[in-house]
Amino acid sequence: MKERARILVVGGGYVGMYTALRLQRRLKQELRRGEVDITVVTPDPYMTYQPFLPEAAAGSISPRHVVVPLRRLLDRCHVVVGEVTSIDHGVRTAAVTTLATAEEGRAPELIGYDELVLAPGSVSRALPIPGLAEYGIGFKTVEEAIGLRNHVIEQMDIASSTRDPAVRDAALTFVFVGGGYAGVEALGELEDMARYTARYYHNLRPEDMKWVLVEASGRILPEVGEEMGRYTVTQLRRRNIQVLLDTRLDSCADRVAVLSDGQRFPTRTVVWTAGVKPHPLLAATDLPLTARGRLRCTAELTVDGVEHAWAAGDAAAVPDVTAAEPGTDTAPNAQHAVRQARVLGDNIAHALRGEPLETYAHRHVGSVASLGLHKGVAQVYGRRLKGYPAWFMHRAYHLSRVPTFNRKARVLAEWTLSGLFKREIVSLGSLEHPRAEFELAAGGKPPQHPSDDPKGSS
Repeated sequence: MKERARILVVGGGYVGMYTALRLQRRLKQELRRGEVDITVVTPDPYMTYQPFLPEAAAGSISPRHVVVPLRRLLDRCHVVVGEVTSIDHGVRTAAVTTLATAEEGRAPELIGYDELVLAPGSVSRALPIPGLAEYGIGFKTVEEAIGLRNHVIEQMDIASSTRDPAVRDAALTFVFVGGGYAGVEALGELEDMARYTARYYHNLRPEDMKWVLVEASGRILPEVGEEMGRYTVTQLRRRNIQVLLDTRLDSCADRVAVLSDGQRFPTRTVVWTAGVKPHPLLAATDLPLTARGRLRCTAELTVDGVEHAWAAGDAAAVPDVTAAEPGTDTAPNAQHAVRQARVLGDNIAHALRGEPLETYAHRHVGSVASLGLHKGVAQVYGRRLKGYPAWFMHRAYHLSRVPTFNRKARVLAEWTLSGLFKREIVSLGSLEHPRAEFELAAGGKPPQHPSDDPKGSS
């Protein structure tokens, strides 16, 4: 090992956090002797466990328990809250913007490294649909999940207090675009929550609400298999949820969702979960990319043809050595990301010590999805589960996978308490504009638009 090895980890998600954690454990002696330095650059000081976002939106889990604080977990690493804007691997430097550089108006800082781990993840894949940027709501971060919960309850408040039938119908119409995990689970949990919340409104019934799922392909939840996908469609339709397959969103301008089959839904809620794309940072590097914009990698999780560069997760196209068809890449999901991170951390330690590298090989064991409280679907090791058993397996699996014993205990405690007491039905939209009310009291201008209301989230 050279005198001091500088390892730069870009990203604090599944791959970034688990790789840094693995390196802490595998290089404990080297870190103690000062032979290794690990720096993690991440936009947020926490890792979000995304499978719990739907339950956080439904109020089953506190938002603080969906995230893992990186500074506490990665106590032997230097955690830098900022964003890498470009990478020049030829000279081993990364340009990083932080809150300090923005505050001081300085140019991005250059951080040097010897080993690079690229794990920036992915971003929402938005299409040039009229009105989407203005009115669409994402569902990829914990902030978006809690904001969506506040928004749904506020729409119920609007519908309960208006005398205008058009405003009421638009407030009670919720359109979700995308039939993957994020869209189906978010829709299932929020519909369940709204159905429960409606009992506390004197003039709202669950039947008054209209929930619509729009999917461009002919099936939903492809990860759980075709049969379970059809079962999910049947269960959602039994809950009076419209599932529109082979249908696209053409426009949501002027708060009207226009679909490719000609249907129009006046709505104040359009949730966009129609896929993700590689992080824009990848295009600002001198590393090889695939046609889809992901890093071209080897089965050892090195960037193909480049020394001292590693990648995994959503940003990497990693060959699936267990696939029957050659040329198949591993799916960009959490199941692979967590396991790739462990192999990646081990391989960096092997490389620093001059040892042979390991090959990443993992067979997909199955998928689980929640459709609301006590409802779910699962396909694990070829066996199909429905209803309560699938929902229970969904919770058990993700409880075992959420990082740290601290988070496991807190999530389990919240689930236990939520089974004993009633759901929380409070909207805290003012959290998103915490200074608005004080500014108004201090002589500021009154809100000119409903979105400026200090009590509103949208």
